[in-house]
Amino acid sequence: MVSSVVAGTVSDVTAATRKKATASQLLAAAVGAVPGGSSRPGQEEMAAAIERAVKQREHLLVQAGTGTGKSLAYLTPALLVDGPVVVSTATLALQNQLVEHDLPRLADAVEPVLGRRPTFAVLKGRHHYLCMAKLEHADEETPTDTLFDDAPPRATQWLGEAGKLGKQILRVQAWAEKTKTGDRDELDPGVDETAWRQVSMPARDCVGAARCPYGAECFAEASRVRAREADIVVTNHSLLAVDMLAERNIVPPHKLLIVDEAHELADRVSSAAQAELTPEAVERASRRAKPLVSPAAAEALAEAADALTVGLSDLPAGRLTTGLPPLLHQAVMLIESATRAALDAIGDVKNDDPDPVRKQQAKATLDDISTTAQRLLTEDRYDVAWVEKSDLGNGRRALVVAPLSVAGTLATNLYDERTVVATSATLTLGGRFDTVARSLGLPAPAPVPAARSGAGLTADAPPVSGDGWSSLDVGSPFDYPRQGILYVAAHLPRPAASGLPDPAGEELLKLVEALGGRTLGLFSSRRAATQAAELLRARTDLPVLLQGEESLPILVRKFREQKESCLFGVMSLWQGVDVPGDACQLVVIDRLPFPRPDEPLAAARAAAVDATGGSGFASVSVPIAAVRLAQGVGRLIRSTGDKGVVAVLDSRLETARGYGAFLRKSLPPFWYTTRPEVAVGALQRLAKS
Repeated sequence: MVSSVVAGTVSDVTAATRKKATASQLLAAAVGAVPGGSSRPGQEEMAAAIERAVKQREHLLVQAGTGTGKSLAYLTPALLVDGPVVVSTATLALQNQLVEHDLPRLADAVEPVLGRRPTFAVLKGRHHYLCMAKLEHADEETPTDTLFDDAPPRATQWLGEAGKLGKQILRVQAWAEKTKTGDRDELDPGVDETAWRQVSMPARDCVGAARCPYGAECFAEASRVRAREADIVVTNHSLLAVDMLAERNIVPPHKLLIVDEAHELADRVSSAAQAELTPEAVERASRRAKPLVSPAAAEALAEAADALTVGLSDLPAGRLTTGLPPLLHQAVMLIESATRAALDAIGDVKNDDPDPVRKQQAKATLDDISTTAQRLLTEDRYDVAWVEKSDLGNGRRALVVAPLSVAGTLATNLYDERTVVATSATLTLGGRFDTVARSLGLPAPAPVPAARSGAGLTADAPPVSGDGWSSLDVGSPFDYPRQGILYVAAHLPRPAASGLPDPAGEELLKLVEALGGRTLGLFSSRRAATQAAELLRARTDLPVLLQGEESLPILVRKFREQKESCLFGVMSLWQGVDVPGDACQLVVIDRLPFPRPDEPLAAARAAAVDATGGSGFASVSVPIAAVRLAQGVGRLIRSTGDKGVVAVLDSRLETARGYGAFLRKSLPPFWYTTRPEVAVGALQRLAKS
């Protein structure tokens, strides 16, 4: 992995020096440095639009289809902005792509134009970094918190008594003596989550550099220093959300924020604003507080945990539509009372405390639980509460609360004092930006003007604007009507029961056999994916890879390398797989990816719209399905030479009035057919090519 910061300085560069170059000059230099690189109209248009938005201090939504080269399109104008520019991504894959490939190449390419080498840094959550204070005490954790069921041994005994986990901790100790960043991603080979928890510090547990005995050598603090000194800071939506919601000032002050994979931002903010109560968490709080409070206070916490176990025991998983049931309400009241009493007993963390880290950990755990309990007892109409049960068979149950919507939060916290550029390959739904704009907290757009067209572009979403923002669809360099077919199996029965219906299974088999493998199967449930894999394994000799049987990176690598293989899986495959070339020439989607009725947030949001006289299905469920479907369909064409077929085995995409057309308009403009013989014939020709 490259260094978190590229060598170079910023302090000796004046604003005037930055402004000598233009975004188009920097983009030309960056493209020219790539072997075989050539200009792309959409990329140039996007870079110019961002440069203009920064000058006009106007927020911008940019839809940039696959193959546009949107990373360079937003990174080059970012280098003209004074001070750090923050780039936020939704996935680790894109973050790594930027830090390990795009930014180093860009720095090399534009140095002659700028007269200096731009710098960049990656900023992650505190728990991604090694904590020296935790490492010192990693072998002294309480038994139920960490490694062992009996008295915790010292590090010298770990190899004999802790096996694999002990070896991992010792390897981290050796790595700690030579690492310069403490970044978990630089530890190779890595360690599992259990081991890393013993040597990392969540932000809520940190006492701060001033109080910590290792504050001067804190890796997390050093990463923030590097970020403040860099031209471009790469972070993620989750950390950006925490920074907004908790006002922790983790992200350095900046004038330009670029949100890539922007269709994911609202969900990540919702996750950051979500909280839960579990009996295990309350028990852990009791153990941490025990040395710091009276026996009675610790016992009250333990009793509250037991009450929560009882309150959750007979409740089915799902949304709590009429408030907390009596037993659950009583348990949450006990939790709130016990945690508040324990916090009062512990008091403030002081510089002369004998162990400020342990005291802060206890306080942070208690404070989180107390805050969540108070939130649940308030029963705010803008919150949604539900009971969650693990599907892993471990009996875990949780009481969860999350905001009904984060649009208001984003409107209040995202846009002030900076220009925001939000980009993705899927920002238009039904051909318009309106839905995504609302989800991001932007004001309603003005009336839509006539659609524009551009040479070489496939964009058909008209630009719209609202108060202080505008939109742009730069299309894609791909010739979708010539490169791909969208086949909808309109003759199949409407899907009903979960799993893979027999007619859909037969259709899948016919399509896969026509091509001879090379198929990515995207399924709405694990059961459907498993049934599809079993069907093909029973009736063909093709290699079938099933998500869950091996790690996802290994499965994707095998799929690329084994030309006749099929890869079947669920939602994480809909966005995370990039397999250009002839290894993937058929993408099969078993049914439209509407949210399940038991998804609490989606159901609550739909019910809220219904209550105001609108259609929750049209306003909530259909847009969710549109984004997911567009992401799944986008797995097929990843380069200008790709060809293939997307087959949707859900007849509603053709037959459903209203939303069927809306969903199709949210997809790339493939050549469209409902005739099975056309799809089979195309696949047979691909098999011979």
